[in-house]
Amino acid sequence: MPRRSISLFKRIERALETIASGSSPLETIQRTAGFIADSFADDLGIRGGRIYAQDDGSYELVETFGDASREPIGLRVWRTYPPFDQILDVGSVVMRRDDPRLDQRLEADLGTREWFAAVAVADAGYVLSFDVESATLDIENVVATLNIIRLAINQKLRDDRMRAIMEDVRQIQNSILPRHLPQPGDYSIAARAVAAEVVGGDFYDVITLDEGVFDVAVADATGHGLPAALQVRDVFTGLRMGLAREFKLTRTVQRLNGIIHRSRLATKFVSLFLAEIDLSGTLIYCNAGHPAALLLRADGSALRLNPTGMILGPSAEASYGIGLETINPGDLLAIFTDGITEVTGAGAVAEEYGTERLVHVLRVARHLDPIAIVDRVFADVEAFSSTSPPADDQTLVVVKRMASRMEEVPA
Repeated sequence: MPRRSISLFKRIERALETIASGSSPLETIQRTAGFIADSFADDLGIRGGRIYAQDDGSYELVETFGDASREPIGLRVWRTYPPFDQILDVGSVVMRRDDPRLDQRLEADLGTREWFAAVAVADAGYVLSFDVESATLDIENVVATLNIIRLAINQKLRDDRMRAIMEDVRQIQNSILPRHLPQPGDYSIAARAVAAEVVGGDFYDVITLDEGVFDVAVADATGHGLPAALQVRDVFTGLRMGLAREFKLTRTVQRLNGIIHRSRLATKFVSLFLAEIDLSGTLIYCNAGHPAALLLRADGSALRLNPTGMILGPSAEASYGIGLETINPGDLLAIFTDGITEVTGAGAVAEEYGTERLVHVLRVARHLDPIAIVDRVFADVEAFSSTSPPADDQTLVVVKRMASRMEEVPA
């Protein structure tokens, strides 16, 4: 391979490293432009150039670099100007200064030289234009190199934008999950949600309706990540609105099913377990396609609270029934998502954690307070699991009827 080609490839690698280090779109573009002007003079004949930023129907010259003239910053060029029109169509252009399509007076004002090459980046939000010396001009190498750099800049900026969106969604999701859980009457409640990605599709809530009744909800949107997190937002809003209007459990779930069914999001299926508990111990629940919650008695026996209707979303006409049980002092209710029971172990056979193992851990830990019970379950799941972080979102809510009321504790 020719020595010059090796040098060019090494410079491209360093240019890609420079792109990765930018902290904002403009800084990424500025650093890349400066690096190209400093490092590609011998290989491509690039000495300097200009950065244009899109503003409505035109591009404004916002900065020059390398040997390019520092004037005239602020000059505007219409996006229909032939070089810009071609750049927006195919992403790059190499042109002679004396091309008959160019406005020579404008090019003189801009200070362009005999040849220039330009690329559009950041979804055409910016245009990078480079002055190229004719003596060393190799159009094929110039176009190939600048297109590699253009694609790398675009990917970097898209990744940055997606991270910013995910961070915004994460903050929204954190604001939805309760920071502190109420501890009504002689009930103590603890919960934990662990997302498989930055944001997750699991959700839990504890809603105090009046002094004698509270609701506990756990939901799981299909999949995880951004689409599932956005769907969870709709679940939160629908539950809060429905329960605030004193709808019955089934009416609230039916209305929520309609909201999800009409959703335009890719994630349209949500399982939900919704329980209404009064301080005397009466438990009314509606299970919309969710894993059966576990009602563990003080003596260690376990009862599964199975689905009373289908998962939310697929059918606008779905109907939902209710179940009725009693929580006595010493009993506990464990509501969880399948991210816990479907965890696979590290052995040669892909064994799932399963409900029976969860029942065993709950039975052994049932004399502890709910926070300690949640800690015990997650520790056992983590020890069993073959993957870290988890492959799916994991949520567990434990409601225990105590002999005496405990102080409010963090979620």
